[in-house]
Amino acid sequence: MAVDFAALTNPGVARLRPYRPGMPEAELHRRLGLPTASILKLASNENPLGPSPRAVAVLRDELGTLHRYPDASGHELKRALATHLAVSAERIVLGCGSNELLLLLSQSFLSATNSAIYSQHAFVVYPMAVGLSGAKALVAPARNWGADPVAILQLLRDDTRLIFIANPNNPTGTWLDATAMEQLLKALPPTVIVVLDEAYCEYVEQPDYPDCLALARRFPNLVLTRTFSKLHGLAGLRVGYAIADPSIADVLERVRAPFSVSSVAQSAALAALDDEAHQRRSRAVNHAGREQLESGFATLGLAWIPSAGNFISFSVPAGDVGAKRVHSDLLAAGIIVRPVAEDYALPGHLRVSIGTEQDNQRFLTALGAAL
Repeated sequence: MAVDFAALTNPGVARLRPYRPGMPEAELHRRLGLPTASILKLASNENPLGPSPRAVAVLRDELGTLHRYPDASGHELKRALATHLAVSAERIVLGCGSNELLLLLSQSFLSATNSAIYSQHAFVVYPMAVGLSGAKALVAPARNWGADPVAILQLLRDDTRLIFIANPNNPTGTWLDATAMEQLLKALPPTVIVVLDEAYCEYVEQPDYPDCLALARRFPNLVLTRTFSKLHGLAGLRVGYAIADPSIADVLERVRAPFSVSSVAQSAALAALDDEAHQRRSRAVNHAGREQLESGFATLGLAWIPSAGNFISFSVPAGDVGAKRVHSDLLAAGIIVRPVAEDYALPGHLRVSIGTEQDNQRFLTALGAAL
């Protein structure tokens, strides 16, 4: 007799769908037979300049040590991050990307008797993390495509333990300013932990963006998560970290899988942290690329959501039908962007990662032809 093993999972897992990443180049090659080298991927908010050159150099030296287990505590990387961020090392927790830390926070502080809040159009991993715990998910309506502190506070319940906020938000690029963030933190009970996902904070240029490290020193219930995947270009190595009150960090260390950050990943992250030249170039390319894409959208008569990250979500005519057709036409031209209708409740929109000047121009030309 065939067994339906899916029916044996806990209810939270049964309601989940697998995470759908941006389409890889190899998949488009398999679908359409396009040469892989001709495919332009602008779907996963990756650094178009590639990894830090210092990190690449270190990786070559590390290949001879792959038979050794990594430092499970990540002592050197934690110490370097502590110096870089001016925080104590006991406040830092490493993870296999920041996604692991989001899941650890959910596993540690949520159960079927609790609730958690995240916003409409928020990163799709938040509902996954809440669903795995069996907790009740409360979705706050967005305001101007981003998190609305008033809506979040209106959903607050006695059993609420976590609030997830991406700042800047993926996929809309919106951000909460310093005033709104501090007002939200002041209005919350100290038993409600705010998880502030700052995966894209290193690209932010807006002067009203909050100093969240300073806020974390004042509010013990504020946890920051960051990553080496974006600005530093190490997405393939999966290195993230959290900055938290030592008591929260201690809890996360208890449930974190041993050796979840490989030795080569730790060494590459250490080198990338010191590669200020690569960071400056990456920010400059992103700034110029954002202006280039916004100018192109304006020329094409398209609306977009102002973004503080390394991506932009834009709308196309004819709603979701138009977005699907434009997406298909872009794929045929060898350009991969990200649909955001189903996972992010943004019908009629597509998200494009900011690339190099040449990448952006190729995309805009193909987009104009598709329109």
